[in-house]
Amino acid sequence: MLADYQTFDALGLADLVRRGQVSAEELLETAIARLEAVDPVINAISQRLYDHGRQAIAAGLPDGPFAGVPFLLKDVSLMLRGQVTTQGARLFRDFVAESDSTLTERYKRAGLVIFGKTTTPEFGLAASTETTLTGSTRNPWDPTRTAGGSSGGAAAAVAAGIVPAAHGSDGGGSIRIPAAACGLFGLKPTRARIPAGPFVGEGWGGLATNHVLTRTVRDSAAFLDATHGPAPGDPYAAPPAPKSFLTEADVAPGRLRIAVQTRPYADVPVAPDCLAAVDATAALLRDLGHEVDAAQPPGDWETLGWAIWVLVASNVSLTLRTRGRARGRPVEPGEVERVTWSAVEYARSLTVEDYPAALAIVHRHGRQMAAFHQHWDLLLSPTLAQPAVPLGPQHMDNPDLEQYRQALIGFSPFTSPHNMSGAPSASLPLHWTKGELPVGVMLTGRFGEDARLLQVSRQLEAARPWHDRRPRLAA
Repeated sequence: MLADYQTFDALGLADLVRRGQVSAEELLETAIARLEAVDPVINAISQRLYDHGRQAIAAGLPDGPFAGVPFLLKDVSLMLRGQVTTQGARLFRDFVAESDSTLTERYKRAGLVIFGKTTTPEFGLAASTETTLTGSTRNPWDPTRTAGGSSGGAAAAVAAGIVPAAHGSDGGGSIRIPAAACGLFGLKPTRARIPAGPFVGEGWGGLATNHVLTRTVRDSAAFLDATHGPAPGDPYAAPPAPKSFLTEADVAPGRLRIAVQTRPYADVPVAPDCLAAVDATAALLRDLGHEVDAAQPPGDWETLGWAIWVLVASNVSLTLRTRGRARGRPVEPGEVERVTWSAVEYARSLTVEDYPAALAIVHRHGRQMAAFHQHWDLLLSPTLAQPAVPLGPQHMDNPDLEQYRQALIGFSPFTSPHNMSGAPSASLPLHWTKGELPVGVMLTGRFGEDARLLQVSRQLEAARPWHDRRPRLAA
């Protein structure tokens, strides 16, 4: 069963269960066996919850679209009742959730079998999954290199064939970065498409959202169908969704106007392989009948970068202050990673006016991008400025914070502006280096037009399939 298991996406496995060709128990035990075989190499799993998965099957699974499919949650933001959510931090290694997050409830209702949690950098702050708590998560394509972050464990687990899809979250690129590094499809949906509650109203001032990393575009669309929509009391909602994202993904998008960006807002070099991936994708889009031309979207990195850091640092500071109050003593610097503590120190330097000023910059950028998309239906760019980089400089406890900062921006300068605009944005695995490292390209659409982004992604997937490309790990 093990070899066949990896050839199916999540919808494919669910169909096997539905037709009685395999049981949910068999799928779970196959996933567990695969996890035990490859995790010593990739270090993608922070918690093994095998009995939780077995008990869910024994209790009876809902008749959802993914009934019986093994699934992993990222060990940050989402709560699973009765289980620990570490946030990738030593500070939360014993924090047990009293109830499920709304999204967790929807995953369960879809029939998914949750049997573990994946590694993440502390509080999901980094573009590489390297922490004091769980160590470094390694890329299945080259274990000396990063799997990306902050959903690095999720990406490594899917790429290594443990599961066909895994939960991720994206506050500055944290779904798209690891998708690009590990050769997967990773969609960041439109802001508020996926509910964030009930424990928080929004992630990082609206920058962050949740979704999945998948092998196929259709799985990503089907997960949207299963999980999208506001929950009662949500502060705001995304524009109306189609009746079915999965159905819409197979609709021809027509001739679109697609802008090509190769220069990031930050003044950092872009590797030849990343540029070649964009050039090849632009040519393919032209062959598919689209109008494709170079165009630089609006944005100033100094301003945008300041706003992002204000929002993120303020939220991190609040998290640590709240944790300190709950346990009866303040958090000390040595209890968290150096990068995390630098966020706390930065937050302390801010004035009360800085937070609304940062939000104003975010909202202005969203309006500027909306104006840009009045002419351009989609924006094509590299996902990353480099293919997966070696582990080390982006460890969150790096004592050289300037080295860390330079490594971070030199690796991922393209993704975070689309968290600011809130627009749907996806990384597609359309290129590999001569050394067999994946290189992602990023497509970003108009706010609310997730369906159109999925349509073009399906076009590209059909024209240049990637599903059967897998790293050379032990079978």
